[in-house]
Amino acid sequence: MEGSFAITLQIVIAVVAGISAQVIGEYLKVPSIVFLLLFGILLGSDGLNLLHPNLLGVGLEVLVALCVAIILFEGGLNLELRDLGRVSGSLRNLVTVGTLIALIGGGMAAHWLAEFPWPIAFLYASLVVVTGPTVVSPLLKQVQVDRKVATLLEGEGVLIDPVGAILAVVVLDTILNSNAGAAEIVSGLALRLGIGAAIGAASGWLLGVILKATSFISEDLKNLVVLAGVWGLFGLAQGSRSESGLMATVVAGIVLGASSLPEGRLLKRFKGQLTVLCVSILFILLAADLSIASIFALGWGSVLTVLTLMFVVRPFSILICTWNSDLNWRQKIFLAWIAPKGIVSASVASLFAILLTQKGINGGDSIKALVFLTIMMTVFLQGLTARWVANWLRITSSEATGAVIIGCNPLGRLIGRIYQEQGESVVLIDTDPEACQKAEEENLPVVQTSGLDTNALEEAGIESAGTFIALTNNGEVNLVLAQSAVEEFQPPRVFAVFPHNSQNNTKANKTKVNQAFMSQVPIKIWNQYLNDGQIKLGITALKEQGMSLQQAHLRALIRSGELLPLLAKRNGTLKVIKSGEEWLAGDEIIYLLHDPKPKLLKRLSGGTQSSRLALETLSEVEEVPIASPVSNSALEKVTEALKQ
Repeated sequence: MEGSFAITLQIVIAVVAGISAQVIGEYLKVPSIVFLLLFGILLGSDGLNLLHPNLLGVGLEVLVALCVAIILFEGGLNLELRDLGRVSGSLRNLVTVGTLIALIGGGMAAHWLAEFPWPIAFLYASLVVVTGPTVVSPLLKQVQVDRKVATLLEGEGVLIDPVGAILAVVVLDTILNSNAGAAEIVSGLALRLGIGAAIGAASGWLLGVILKATSFISEDLKNLVVLAGVWGLFGLAQGSRSESGLMATVVAGIVLGASSLPEGRLLKRFKGQLTVLCVSILFILLAADLSIASIFALGWGSVLTVLTLMFVVRPFSILICTWNSDLNWRQKIFLAWIAPKGIVSASVASLFAILLTQKGINGGDSIKALVFLTIMMTVFLQGLTARWVANWLRITSSEATGAVIIGCNPLGRLIGRIYQEQGESVVLIDTDPEACQKAEEENLPVVQTSGLDTNALEEAGIESAGTFIALTNNGEVNLVLAQSAVEEFQPPRVFAVFPHNSQNNTKANKTKVNQAFMSQVPIKIWNQYLNDGQIKLGITALKEQGMSLQQAHLRALIRSGELLPLLAKRNGTLKVIKSGEEWLAGDEIIYLLHDPKPKLLKRLSGGTQSSRLALETLSEVEEVPIASPVSNSALEKVTEALKQ
């Protein structure tokens, strides 16, 4: 009884410590793996001596294997094939050529700097060729970079993990069976990858068929069916060929993710929660099992080895693998900087240390210590500085461009055309066939569906768009649409036109939905103005000198209901104006002015001083022809003004 309680207590401590580390990391906006490592070491034998993973015996290996299977399956499930198409060449190079560069460079560094024998040096290098979704994915959630870079890092982390683990097994087999030739080594690697991919593809397809055909199974039970299926295919692949299970789980996740399951969102959410739990437990247990003395015993040569991996091998790999890509230098620098190691490196290193010791081969503990030193240095140095580096390079998703607009009414079409004229991608969504047809006639990309359709939003590119805005004629619907977009996709900037009251404001604040344009927008009226041609499209630049007076005049026209601010160009980025936001010097404000010609002439001839001053602050570009969309020449003039 005492023995079983001791084991139970180990798991309980690991879970509590792991989830606490996740909570602290999220609160402080720091990658949670930093606290997972700290808590694990603190609770281990070199700290408070509360955690003793060795009590789990062979159960630790079983736990590691099953948890890694879930982690890699979830990574494959979340891979977006559409996004991977944009970086397929670079990703293929990173998983193949990049792996070879990391293996050779890491082996040479470990031999010459850490003074490891060649076999042990290359075994270490095979363990650290991987990056790992367990570290990269949480990092990218907290440091939101542009979609292309995020897709490449996530894809590399997921796909290279099984390749690296299998490569490490092949290298270990070569060390244990020194008579193996090159052909045998290559065939062993190819066989494991092939068997794993075949079993994974077949199992993923079968799981998709089962989930679609069994409508009588509840959504919660379907999640558990998938969990059982993942562990089942993992066991089948492992039984067929050792270490092929990792590739099988990744491929199964990719195939199932591409199956367009009705419950796909719920399944991804469930698997994401399981992954957080698995990562939390594993990192705590493996870090607690680490001997700090063994790390210090490595000496400065080991530190130089890791630094060489970070500052020489990784940048060289990125340079070669992205040579012909359309990535800019900022994106390449960030890719070169972010390559933290994860749970696969830690778990396989721990297993290899045991196997080498059992075979009477020296170096097992040294490899484990150096792998954990690599994990700690990459996680702390890269994880803690990732946000600063991304901001410095200006590749955060807050800099993302393009828009998804719900509503093909005249205002939605106008904003869409302005985005389009600025060279930014834009997609409009509406359920009204007539409105969609009008948008198509203006050469705007349109999807005729509901704004609550998550699949349609994905197709529209919401995950890579910088702005989501809901501006149908129904304000309450707009707020619901915007809240749904935040919950499902979390775009960098979310706007909606909705009635200004305490209840709506509370809902908007909780879900980070911004009120677009101004506090009260009679959107139906402004759409009617546009239809009737009673609108002027204009742009004005706010200057440092006299800006307060300029803003006061603009605000006066807004309050009178004669001017509707739409967009502002700031630091080269086009953004929807948020209600009540403070404008800055240098902002270029694009607006609509409702001032029919007779009324304008009357005001110019005998209007008040403040009215004349207000009009003087604006530079109307062109009067909109009656009963027609905004003319191309008007948009061209606005675009030309923005470029100046």
